[in-house]
Amino acid sequence: MVKKSIYSVLRGTFLISDDSFKNWRLILFLSMLAIVMIASSHSADRKVHEIAQLNEEVKALRSLFVDGRSKLMRLKMESNVRAELAPKGIMPSGIPPKKVHVKSQN
Repeated sequence: MVKKSIYSVLRGTFLISDDSFKNWRLILFLSMLAIVMIASSHSADRKVHEIAQLNEEVKALRSLFVDGRSKLMRLKMESNVRAELAPKGIMPSGIPPKKVHVKSQN
């Protein structure tokens, strides 16, 4: 029995026999299932590549942000502000600032 069914599959007679309609339905179902599986796999691969590309873009933007922040920190330093304003004649005050206390009128 097993030998006969294997021989039937190898020769392809199971596709042209009287009850071959159910075999063809199964083959078509499995083919459609394989197509859906392949399409799903391609979609997942495409998303993985897109995620990798976006991660690289995030790393580049983070690098630009850190670079800009460090430039800003250097520009805000008192010594740099003094050097930029010295040619314009603006110097820091020699007298320290005083606190102004306002009493409430309650």
